[in-house]
Amino acid sequence: MLNNLLYDVSELPIPLDEVDPEATVKPEHWDMHFIRNFMLVLGPVSSVFDFLTFGLLLLVFHADEALFHTGWFIESLATQVLVIFVLRTRRNPLRSRPHPLLATTSVTVVGLAIALPFTPLGSWFGFVPPSAAFLLTIAGLTASYLLLAQGAKWGFYRLWPPVGAATPPHLRSHLPLIARS
Repeated sequence: MLNNLLYDVSELPIPLDEVDPEATVKPEHWDMHFIRNFMLVLGPVSSVFDFLTFGLLLLVFHADEALFHTGWFIESLATQVLVIFVLRTRRNPLRSRPHPLLATTSVTVVGLAIALPFTPLGSWFGFVPPSAAFLLTIAGLTASYLLLAQGAKWGFYRLWPPVGAATPPHLRSHLPLIARS
């Protein structure tokens, strides 16, 4: 519940964020096939990193219940908060600037997730202070996840451009399960 509360707080400024100018040139209808395909491409990226996190926590750090709980809390909150910056634009997320309040709340929540295990309140939630190596590993996993999510998004938009954009049918013909209807 704490994870969900912090995530929700980080995303409260989303209504203040602006879309990229090219997204407002022509109205688009919701395309459920497009959304389904996007989920089928990006969803497995998230699942792979969940398994990598579990493996690192259990096999590399030999995490007991409290350390596992702490690591999973930090990593899952960081990835779900920060991936918004990848998903909010079709562009490079470093070139499409979010609203400053969205950036501020997101970075603050991730910072709070990292700091919380070092506080008395963190121990009340069952967290334990992780080592520097542990935190660096989580940071590396998070950065890798964001890079792979950006790469998957880039590849997705090359294979399935939004309606109205030029489509490369020769690329989609190899993917019958998720081809546009």
